[in-house]
Order: sequence, then C-alpha cells, then structure tokens
Amino acid sequence: MARARWALLVLMVTSVGFATSAATAEDLRIGLLAEPTSLDPHFHNLTPNDSALSHIYERLVMPNDKGELQPALAESWSRLDDRTWRFKLRPQVLWHDGSAFTSDDVVFTFERAPTVPGSPSSYASAVKGRAIRKIDDLTIDIATEAPDPLLLNNLARVMIVSRKSGSVAKTDDYNSGKAAIGTGPYRVAEFVRGQKLIVTRNDTHWRGKPPWDRIILRPIPDDQTRVAALTSGDVDMIEDVPTAALGRLKEDQKVEMVQAVTQRVIYLHMDQFRETTPFITAKDGTPVSNPLRDKRVRLALSKAINRDAIVARVMGGAAIPAGQFLAPGFFGTSPTIKPTAYDPEGAKKLFAEAGLPLGFKLTLHSPAGRYTNDVKVAEALAQMFQRSGIDATVESLPPAQFFARATSGDKGRPEFSVILAGRSSGTGEVSDSLAALVHSVNASTGTGAANRGRYSNSDVDTLIEAAQSMIDVPQRAELLMQASVLSISDTAIIPIYYPVQTWALRKGLTYKPRADEFTLGSEVMIKEAVK
Repeated sequence: MARARWALLVLMVTSVGFATSAATAEDLRIGLLAEPTSLDPHFHNLTPNDSALSHIYERLVMPNDKGELQPALAESWSRLDDRTWRFKLRPQVLWHDGSAFTSDDVVFTFERAPTVPGSPSSYASAVKGRAIRKIDDLTIDIATEAPDPLLLNNLARVMIVSRKSGSVAKTDDYNSGKAAIGTGPYRVAEFVRGQKLIVTRNDTHWRGKPPWDRIILRPIPDDQTRVAALTSGDVDMIEDVPTAALGRLKEDQKVEMVQAVTQRVIYLHMDQFRETTPFITAKDGTPVSNPLRDKRVRLALSKAINRDAIVARVMGGAAIPAGQFLAPGFFGTSPTIKPTAYDPEGAKKLFAEAGLPLGFKLTLHSPAGRYTNDVKVAEALAQMFQRSGIDATVESLPPAQFFARATSGDKGRPEFSVILAGRSSGTGEVSDSLAALVHSVNASTGTGAANRGRYSNSDVDTLIEAAQSMIDVPQRAELLMQASVLSISDTAIIPIYYPVQTWALRKGLTYKPRADEFTLGSEVMIKEAVK
C-alpha cells in the first residue's frame, strides 16, 4: 500500500457521476455509532465528523474506498517545482446557497482551518507551512516550506467552506445550520444533537443527481439497539457492527455485511509530562510521583496486556493485535516491530525494578460509544492490569466530554493519566499518526495535535520532520520506519489492536467498505442499479 501519489506531476480528471438508481425518490436511514460533535468542518478532527460532514462539504481531493486519491473540487494539479504546486479548480460548482465556488473559498479555508476557537483537535497540521496564493478564480498555487510529499494526502483531510457564509460565522452558526453551506451532494435539513442529522439531495451537484432523496443519520451508540434497529427495519444500514452480533447477522437472510481492515489503531496514551498525575496514587490513596515517566513502567503496562485475548474474546476476531501505528503493509510501517508479548510476571518484575513492587492505583479513562466495544476493552485492560499488581478501575464518558477533557484539561493540558483512544491515519500512511501522536506538541506547526500524553523525544521529532520533506520514496519509508521503531521502543504509546470495520445493510443494498471507516450514504446503492 505504498502510496507515492505525490510523484504524479499532472492528473486530469475523468468525471464520474453518481450511479443512477431507482432510489432517488427514497430515504436512506443510517444508524451511526457516534454522531458528529459539530457541523463546523474545522472544529474537531475526528472520524465521525469527517465522515458525516462529507455529505455536506467537499475537499480538493478525496480518497476512494481503497484510499487512492481522486479529484474532487480540484480537477487537476501539477508540480511547478519541488516546493510549488498548481491546482486547477473545478468550474461551475455551486454552493448550496447558489453562489459560485472559486479560489477565494479555498484561500479562506486555509486561513480558517487552523484557527477555530476551542477546537479539541484542529486541522492545523494539514495546512500549516503551506502558503496558498490565488492565481485566478479557478487556479491556486500552494507553496511549501520544504519539499512536501504528503501535500495531496493532507489536502484530502480539509473540507472547503464558503467565504461568503463563513467569513463572519462561528462554530455555533455552523451547528445551527446557518453557516453550514457546502458544495457536497447533500445539504443540511435538520440537526438535533443526540437524535439525528438529516440531509437532503443537492440536485445541482457537479457529479449529477445523488442517489437518495434524503439521508437520515441517527446516532445509536448502544450496540444492541443499533443492531435491533437494522433487523426491525427502523434503519437501512448500520456502521460498527458489534462483534457479538457478527455470527447472528451473517446467518440473517435479510442482511448483508461488508468489512475492511482499517487505517486505525486503538492504543493507550499515558501522561508523561506531569511530576504527579491526577489519576494515579499509591494503593492506600496517598500521592506518588508520576510512574508513567519511567519507561520501565510504560513497558510493564504493555506487557500486562493480552492482545490475543482482547481480539478473540472482546472483539470477536474483528481486529488484529497491534505493535505499531498502522497495520503491516501500510506505508512507513516497520516489519521488525511486533506486538508486545503478554508477560504478566515480566510486568511485575519491571514494576519492581522501577521501585514499585506493590504497584499503584490507576483510573483508566475511556470514551463510551466512540469505538466498537471501547468500554469492554477498557474493562478487560483493567482486569489484566490487576493481574500484574495494578489496582485499576475504569471511568467511561460520552465521547464529546471525554475528548474535551482528554485534550484540554488542566491549563490546556490533558486531564487524565491513562486513556484508551483510537487514531485513524488521515494520510493513509504512518506519517500522519507519528506526527499527531508522538511528535512534541508544537502549536506553530500543528504537530503533536493529538499527543495527549505529551510524549517528547527530539530524536523522534527529527526523524518525523525529515520524512515530511523527503521526496525520495524509499528514503522516506526508511525514516518513518526508524521513527516508528524509536518511539515504540520508548513506549511512547501502547498499541493494542487494529480494528476490522464492519457495516451491515438490508438485503438489496451494497456499499464498498472503506479503510478510512467513513460511512457515506451517497455511496450506498441498490444492487439492481449497480452494473
């Protein structure tokens, strides 16, 4: 899956419209695991947001189901030199309010994306260090500070917004629908937080008439309820099929299932910056120095995890034990890194070597309903930590509350000590995960945007930064592998597993499973209409 698309000097679009379908007079009802936290496409860099809002807004380039970049609002591009790219924008594209899409909107998007107030996880890393210049209404140049092999991949992360509707708008204006004006195949009709997002067909979309009259996105975080909604006919499709239901749905003649190995890792982040950390104490409750700053303690926690058991018993086999940032085969992964072997006695020995023979008391924080079986995974981890001498308990929170506290917390720093989280690579390769999760936090460059443990290693930073400007593909792969090996050997994070994503649909519908985990109603088709 080595993706060297940056080397493509010129790409011209072959326009492909939506598949025609008899479904153009019907509603499509989708049950989501987690709803978008905002209708502001630059507020929160989070997969549920990126997925749901892709119905409304569009990017310059967009990955297909296999992660291959395709033209979207940019119909072609070329490299003028090692640091300058020219993009030709698609003509005759209209915003939902009828105004024309131009290069001014792209320039405005670059200005806005990294500066949204209160953003829990911004898109700064996708646009920082990339200067945009308007050539004419349908042409822009993007100049980079250094050769940028990932420019196209990063552009695929940023949704374009209208200057006209967004120049004076705040996030609340997007959430109310007032400023939620896109160029996408669907327009916002209604957004009721916790209940539904309804979008209606945009008949003037540049790809032609979308396949469904309305798409109704309903958050159904409870696994059993989500499955029941599908089997009872209340929804037509669900994402994140719970592992406990896989066997039953496979035998259901009224249901179809599709699966894909994702570009996500589920992992633990650990507080490595505070001298004392708020959710770790001695077993008698008295304060202790932060043990997570000791590499031996971090490695001991990793050894305490039985990844095979989590995959088999909690995930029902719909996962792969993880040792690094992406599953083997993705660009930049190292073949030398293997998942840490389960060794509870070895974990106890490391705790003793670190001066903690009696262990300590730990609260593990997890979102409730953001990832498949997230709370169950956290509870399994706590039980495994107990076997290695750690008194571990779990506190789970609604996703929006969890991420707000895990990101900001005390004086702009993460609030928790150890968190269960997931990261999907926005670029489809390991560079994005490295830059976000283990690069030192740097607000000016946007790196470390999801580094909630505040891990910092200058040698890792140097390797990541060198890879970000390395044009030579083999050399860049080697730099990324070195950064992966160094950060994982330092236990910067604790990888647990790579999820296998499953979608289920009512019989007669079809969907191409996506490695980015997006659930796109605009790509759901009636089988008879697909030739």
